[in-house]
Amino acid sequence: MKNVRLTVTGMHCGGCVKSVTRVLKELDGVVQVNVALEGYADIQFDESKVSIARLIGVIEEAGFDATE
Repeated sequence: MKNVRLTVTGMHCGGCVKSVTRVLKELDGVVQVNVALEGYADIQFDESKVSIARLIGVIEEAGFDATE
């Protein structure tokens, strides 16, 4: 398992946090997610199933910006 903290910008409310949490949890290989309105997402994942680039991609597809 690997842990990463991504910086997430564009979240303005609890609904934004829920959206980011939901899209990350839907990914195969994601074990645990903690998204904070302060602008980050802590993610524990199986790097043999999902990449950091994919994690960033689904956040961006949901309408937010993310960087490692």
